[in-house]
Amino acid sequence: MDELDLLKKDWNKGDNKFPKLSYNEIYKMILKKSSSIVKWIFIISLLEFALWTFISFFLKDTESMKRFDQYDADAVFIPLMIIGYIILAYFFYLFFKNYKTISATDNAKVLMENILKTRKTVKQYVAFNLIYLVISTIVVLFLEFDRDQQVIDQVNQAAANGEAFKFYAGIIIATILLLVVAIGVLLLFYWLVYGILLKRLNRNYKELKKLEV
Repeated sequence: MDELDLLKKDWNKGDNKFPKLSYNEIYKMILKKSSSIVKWIFIISLLEFALWTFISFFLKDTESMKRFDQYDADAVFIPLMIIGYIILAYFFYLFFKNYKTISATDNAKVLMENILKTRKTVKQYVAFNLIYLVISTIVVLFLEFDRDQQVIDQVNQAAANGEAFKFYAGIIIATILLLVVAIGVLLLFYWLVYGILLKRLNRNYKELKKLEV
């Protein structure tokens, strides 16, 4: 039990061991906690971006990445990356803006609205990352079928053997399974990181509603 919960438990009780807190004092404590949570959401989103950037550079010299370089598909990859970076930058701006807005809030009703806005922004951020993963996978798969000579030869061989449908079905099923696993891992990561913070933020929201009653 943290300091706020302990003090609220004994708020306005007759026990002299605990200070009697006013509405404004409890509000300020909730505000401080909410501001801290939103600040951590902003910081973690930046750290997450740095992590994925580091991983992409680390994998740059792998065989798979060298194969992608041979596709001569900069006209596809570069716009896709630019769009992704722009949208991520926009989310970072929103996280920072939410932090500054909540930090300067002096009204319980407005703070409740800003908490809801922050929760919505985080959910949209998670949804974007998952959708971007699916779109990127589809683009890469299309390029492999269109420009990877090894894959093209396999398709032609399967077609010659009358197994084209079986070949395509196998690739699609394998891709879907890999996506399901990747999305599951990401959802677990987001639940462990952002989910815990949002749960605490939601608890603050409920406490504010009690104060407004």
